[in-house]
Amino acid sequence: MVLAIVIPCYNEEQALPITAEKLLRLLDRMAAEGLAAPDSYLLCCNDGSRDRTWEVIEELHLRDKRVKGINLAHNRGHQNALLAGLMTVRGHCDAAVSIDADLQDDPEAIVKMVKEFHKGKEIVYGVRSSRDSDTWFKRTSAHAFYSFQKNMGLETVYDHADYRLMSDRALNLLSEYGESNLFLRGIVPQIGLDTAIVTYPRAERVAGESKYPLKKMLSFSIDGITSFSARPMRWIFITGLVLLAVALLVTVYVFISYFYSDHIEAGWASLMLSVWILGSMILIAIGIVGEYIGKIFNEVKHRPRYAIRDTLWD
Repeated sequence: MVLAIVIPCYNEEQALPITAEKLLRLLDRMAAEGLAAPDSYLLCCNDGSRDRTWEVIEELHLRDKRVKGINLAHNRGHQNALLAGLMTVRGHCDAAVSIDADLQDDPEAIVKMVKEFHKGKEIVYGVRSSRDSDTWFKRTSAHAFYSFQKNMGLETVYDHADYRLMSDRALNLLSEYGESNLFLRGIVPQIGLDTAIVTYPRAERVAGESKYPLKKMLSFSIDGITSFSARPMRWIFITGLVLLAVALLVTVYVFISYFYSDHIEAGWASLMLSVWILGSMILIAIGIVGEYIGKIFNEVKHRPRYAIRDTLWD
């Protein structure tokens, strides 16, 4: 089988030479063991990096033609860069593995994935067996994110990022999903086909800094939920019904107090609390609805999800 390893890159000039060397050695070993063809390759997808990432990819390509590359014309985000790479290798491989350039995902799991592919599995998910290398906050927030996704009705694989193997048939089916708001962790499970899971320990970055600070993680979480579930809007409706019931009870209380009480307190505290609480809930509801309207706005324009400026292939 011809295996393509797709690596989205953003400001990875420090990590990429180390990553490419390790993955090329892995391909050599797999070719020697008969698990992959000798012409298997790496595809590095430069997502509009501001450092020398593209120059590093060009240097690696000159040294070893198995290192191929595409250079996006503008920074489009991790999901679009990953999709660009997967769509580029589609039709040029029997299966593709996506892995980040930091190698926190153990490359040795690729061997297990390929073995599952030879058994007939067309999508193989890499799932972290532990997050000991993560900080307490990142580990806790990630688990909370997966739990929240499940409660929102999303079909995702727990503790799975974007480390997976997909057969060429799975890539062809993925190409038919044309939404602009990409959340591949939610799209791929919808493809179906025969799947498997391999586990691996989470490691430290080989070099460089994390490209996913808290702000990006929160944005990614919101995109994932609002792209696949309308349940938050239903919660707004249910909350409105509950508040309506409370309002009816308060109305009854007010009328009873008005007609049967000799003295009515001013009620400043309760009035202020009501204004602030209801005002906050209204703003939250408008914000949630706005998220969905914004996504509709992006989808109906049908703009290209990425543009490729340069390609290194031969």
